[in-house]
Amino acid sequence: MKALKGKPPADAGETARHVAASPLYWTAAGCYLALTGLLFAWLIWLAPPPASLRSPVLLVFLLPLVLGLRGVLHRRRYTLQWTGMLILLYFIHGLLAATGAAPERWLGVAEILLTLGYFGTVMLLLRRGKQRHKAGQSAG
Repeated sequence: MKALKGKPPADAGETARHVAASPLYWTAAGCYLALTGLLFAWLIWLAPPPASLRSPVLLVFLLPLVLGLRGVLHRRRYTLQWTGMLILLYFIHGLLAATGAAPERWLGVAEILLTLGYFGTVMLLLRRGKQRHKAGQSAG
């Protein structure tokens, strides 16, 4: 049975385009989904912006994360690379929120922890894949 184009089989390991479905990957995906959920809850219920700014703020904060969601869930190496860099913007936002007003401090700290978790696990995943790829090239 052949895999669909662009989507690895469920039992596939590391490939040139996809990372393995390892515990490290699942940690990264969990941090990414949790960050998306945190920002959604933050902007809708926990500390929403004024009603006139709600839609633009939701677009600016959530659209980049939603655009990368499919690639992250399909374990695409390229998507993990660019979302790893994108997440640094959310880290900066979390730093600003953590040093701001008291009600939003804990949200900023949670955002910092989730971004660090995602960035760290993605960098480990990508580094491990690069090392395996180099080892495969030198052996073959």
